[in-house]
Amino acid sequence: MSEDSELWDVICDGPHVPMKNLGETGPMVQKNRKEYSDIERKSVEKNYRAKEILACGIGPNEYNRILACDSSKEIWEALQTAHEGTTQVKQSKIDMLTTKYELYRMKYDESIQDIHTRFVSIINELHSLKDVIPRNKLVRKILSVLPGSWESKVNPITEAKDLQTLTMDELIGILKTYEMKRNKDIERREPKKEKNLVLKAENSESSEEDSDMAYLTKRFQKMARINGGIPKRGSSSKARNNDLCHKCGKLGHFIKDFSLLKQEQYK
Repeated sequence: MSEDSELWDVICDGPHVPMKNLGETGPMVQKNRKEYSDIERKSVEKNYRAKEILACGIGPNEYNRILACDSSKEIWEALQTAHEGTTQVKQSKIDMLTTKYELYRMKYDESIQDIHTRFVSIINELHSLKDVIPRNKLVRKILSVLPGSWESKVNPITEAKDLQTLTMDELIGILKTYEMKRNKDIERREPKKEKNLVLKAENSESSEEDSDMAYLTKRFQKMARINGGIPKRGSSSKARNNDLCHKCGKLGHFIKDFSLLKQEQYK
C-alpha cells in the first residue's frame, strides 16, 4: 500500500529529479545517472514504474497519445485531456450534467431502484469532474422528485429524520420498504376490481338482452296491429272471405291452406 501511495504521488506531482550545485555559488543542475545515490536512484525508478503501470492499462490508440511523454505525470495529464477534455470542455460537461440533475424527475411506473440507479449515474459523472454535491442536498433531491402519491411517506421522513445526517443508502432502504408494502396493498385490491368488472360486464349483457327482448316485443305488437290484432284464445283461426292468399291470389284462405285446397281439387 505504501508503494502504491508513493507511485500515485509521482503521477500527480511528477518524478523526483536529483540535482547538484556547480560550485559553492553556482546554479543547481541535474545530476548524471552515475552520480545518483541509492536513495535518489530508487526515487527515479518510481517514475519508470508508474509509467509502466499506466502504459499497460491502455490500448494501442491511447498509447500513441502518450508515446512522446517523458514522465508519468505527463502521461496522466495527456489521458485526462483526452477523456475529460480541456477546462472549457470539462465545464460544458458539468453544466450539462447540472441541468440534468436539476430537471431530474421520477418517471411513470419507475421503481425506487430505477430512480436510484439513474440518479447515482448523474452524481458519479459530476463527481468525476470534481463537482461534488453535498449529501444532504442529494437526500432532499430524491424526496422532492417523488410523485404526490408518495406524500404520505415523504412527510413522516422529513419530520422524523435529520436530513443533515441521513445517508442516501438509508433513504433508499426506507423507500424500498414502503414500496414493497404499497405494491402488496395494490395486489390485494386488484381481485376486487376484477370482480367488479365481471359483474359490470354481466349487468351490461343482461341489459343488452332486455333491450333486444323489448325491441322484439315492440316489433311483434306492431305487426299484430297491422294484421288486425292478436287473436284471442278460443277464436277461430280459419280464414275469412276477405282474407287473401299470397300464393294463388284468391280470397277466402291463407297461403298455408293452399296446398290442402289443391289436393282436394285433384281428388
